[in-house]
Amino acid sequence: MSQPRKPNPARRSERSRQAVLDAARDLVSELGYAKVSIEAIAARAGVGKQTIYRWWPSKGAVIFDSFLALSESEEGMSLPDTGDLEADLKIVMRATVAEFADPAFEAPIRALNTEIIGDPALAAQYREKLAGPVDEAKKERLRSAQRAGQLAADADLDLVLEVLYAPLYQRWLHRSGPLTPQYADALVEITLRAFAPS
Repeated sequence: MSQPRKPNPARRSERSRQAVLDAARDLVSELGYAKVSIEAIAARAGVGKQTIYRWWPSKGAVIFDSFLALSESEEGMSLPDTGDLEADLKIVMRATVAEFADPAFEAPIRALNTEIIGDPALAAQYREKLAGPVDEAKKERLRSAQRAGQLAADADLDLVLEVLYAPLYQRWLHRSGPLTPQYADALVEITLRAFAPS
């Protein structure tokens, strides 16, 4: 008679971690950030509060990781490079606009922004783990466009990204207008005119 196999603690831990991230994301979408507590996340995930505090120092950190987990399934970070910068950026910006308009992404993004405003440590973690790598992938595509003569060779790439994305963030943050594919295209066209090669 074979011995029953012992449960693998690593597998159980990963399952619990995933349950916490899913619970955090679901609760933020259902209740809004302010009404979500560590206790509620623990209850929804079927784990003890101490399990959450063993992995995360704060509610904001859990929310951040729940958002980060949404991006982890994407294949490495790179932008399309067909040789046509305008077409490539329009694909990316249309996808970004659609993501910001999707309630499954929108609620955790809003919650994360709420936390980042008041938590410098979380803001630094956000820049290091998410915003920094994503921006670097975007800048790599812009460098390719500079080499191809499609973007001013002396363009400040951080500024290019700010001109491209800041209006979208402002419109989303203040809910001041629709997030449409046409809006995404307009942002790309304005940015490329501003940084066109002379």
